[in-house]
Amino acid sequence: MRIVLVPGFWLDGSSWDPITSVLEGNGHHVVALTLPGMSSLSDDRSTVGLRDHVDAVIAAIDQTDEAVVLVGHSGGGAMVHAAADARSERVSRVVYVDAFPLGDGGCINDELPVVGDEIPLPAWSVFEPEDLIDLDDGLREAFRARAIPEPRGVAHDVQVLTDQRRYDVPSTVIACEFSSAQLKEWLLQGLPWIAELAAMRHVDYVDLPTGHWPQFTKPAELAKVILAAVEAQ
Repeated sequence: MRIVLVPGFWLDGSSWDPITSVLEGNGHHVVALTLPGMSSLSDDRSTVGLRDHVDAVIAAIDQTDEAVVLVGHSGGGAMVHAAADARSERVSRVVYVDAFPLGDGGCINDELPVVGDEIPLPAWSVFEPEDLIDLDDGLREAFRARAIPEPRGVAHDVQVLTDQRRYDVPSTVIACEFSSAQLKEWLLQGLPWIAELAAMRHVDYVDLPTGHWPQFTKPAELAKVILAAVEAQ
């Protein structure tokens, strides 16, 4: 199976390394994307927008004729969802790692502190306590050392979706900082920020209790869960 891994904010493709090695060791072809503007601190991010990141995921799908599993962490969940919207017939499953599908007209996060055209990794105090579960001082230091500022446009641009066949693409939500039981309760409440997930017809939920960055805090467990989702095809 071809698996495309899409990182969340401030991260490049190497952030998936522990997961990539497990998936490849089980015979899968893995593409861990480094998205436009995220290669180095010196990249020009001034003109990079959400669609540039979505198009990079679509290009990874188009590089093969075989079906693809898309895996998106955090903000990467919006990108894989948009790519599934554009290529619903080519995507066999979408895996959302502590992420949700972003609906048409939404933006990923326009509340993060902006510096010019970029969003540097903020102070830890900006995040909710649930985000930081298991992210100890050493992991925080390593994360900050590798972090690349996110292009402002990626966080602020509006999601554009056009094909309702995306709702038929099988999906897995890996629930980390909040449990699947909490997510299902929010779905029952009809909360607007989760409306796109509520519209999806084939969703599996898997609990992986930890903070918002399981690839750092519980990499072995995350690899196992993703592998199980992929091999459920």
